[in-house]
Amino acid sequence: MTKAKICFIGAGNMPRAIIGGLVASGYDPHLIHATNPSAPKLDAMRADFGIHTSHDNLAAARDADVVVLSVKPQLMEAVCRELSPAIDKQLLITIAAGIPERRYHDYFGKQVKLIRTMPNTPMLLGLGMTGLYAPAKIGEADRALAGMLMQSCGDILWVEKEEDINKVIALAGSSPAYFFLFVEAMVEAGMALNMTEEAARHLAQQAAVGAAAMMKANPKQSLAQLREAVTSKGGTTAQAIATFEQGGLRPLVKQAMGNCIKRAEEMANTF
Repeated sequence: MTKAKICFIGAGNMPRAIIGGLVASGYDPHLIHATNPSAPKLDAMRADFGIHTSHDNLAAARDADVVVLSVKPQLMEAVCRELSPAIDKQLLITIAAGIPERRYHDYFGKQVKLIRTMPNTPMLLGLGMTGLYAPAKIGEADRALAGMLMQSCGDILWVEKEEDINKVIALAGSSPAYFFLFVEAMVEAGMALNMTEEAARHLAQQAAVGAAAMMKANPKQSLAQLREAVTSKGGTTAQAIATFEQGGLRPLVKQAMGNCIKRAEEMANTF
């Protein structure tokens, strides 16, 4: 299946990131097709990557070996019902929060081969993190193909239980926003100290980039060890860390992630 024809239903940021990664890694763009109601999005994809584009979901899906469903959860049922006549033996890969695998069989009105994925927006820079779940009936070739797609623009992690996809959302899918919020708060604090927004952002965002790189470069060191290496006893960093701890940062993070998972579970009962 290394020469699989891949159809993307939807042409938003995630499909664009995956397609860009595939083409950059040498995948034949003539094997890739994207559909979307928006002509400007399709025109940009065709110009940038040399892929096929159209507004015809049925024709594109019928000609594909793999169909990637990347539409908003509230639109997923209608899109699947539209596609149903074109779906036979294709592998379906979904990029949607909340909707469980069993629901798709209802949407299509038949049993389908389906793998769920949950990527995050750093895919746009080739630095994504994607969680994947496949039911036991999905073969190794299909798993490898789904993994190849998502690894084209970042790292991947397979989960054994479908409910763990919601944990992936809390830890990776939604978490870039957590870091943006933290850096935003740092910048606002810097501005309150009469720094310019530009200078405060420059300092904070580069510190975030450097800290992330240090974590990745030192996998044998615990996060506590990395933190302690920056924290001299009785020093400035120690005072800041103590303030975060006294303010309940850890339980607040735990609560926020729990609420993220709870919302994903609620969505599973909505769509």
